[in-house]
Amino acid sequence: MQSHDPYAALPKAAQFQVTSEDFQDMDQLPPALYSGQMGVPHGEDRSPQLSWSGAPEGTRSFAVTMFDPDAPTGSGFWHWAAFNLPADCTSLPAGAANDGGLPPGAVQLANDAGFTGFTGAAPPAGHGPHRYMVVVHAVDVAELDVPADATPAYLGFNLFSHTLGRARITGIGEIPED
Repeated sequence: MQSHDPYAALPKAAQFQVTSEDFQDMDQLPPALYSGQMGVPHGEDRSPQLSWSGAPEGTRSFAVTMFDPDAPTGSGFWHWAAFNLPADCTSLPAGAANDGGLPPGAVQLANDAGFTGFTGAAPPAGHGPHRYMVVVHAVDVAELDVPADATPAYLGFNLFSHTLGRARITGIGEIPED
């Protein structure tokens, strides 16, 4: 597991709280949050349940992302990017990304596996532990003007100038060598 924190170089933002019924910060991810589509046995590609509170004043919408900075790509791996969640949304049920459980008006982008929605953890066997950073971004506009065919990195570029706060929880994923 690398020590690089991709959020360290971004402008400081207020911190608020995010929790999950599926895992605690820096705990191992459960099998359902791994990627069956990418060949992980018992993986279900199910997005985690999330609840958040304490967003800063002026929050007009939220974005939710999941990023693996430890992927052996040189650029990390985006597992999920959703935005334009309304300001009164303070939780998402498990599986919301892939079963229509996002609030009306929310937009999801294609992940780095190439499809819209959530793809679970899939660290290469024997590569060691990976960090799966789930971040809820408090946004200062009701709707970000990001095209539905944009990349998660482009969403991140737009969040750079619209983020009021960040709530973070990190799950750990590892597949031992056979």
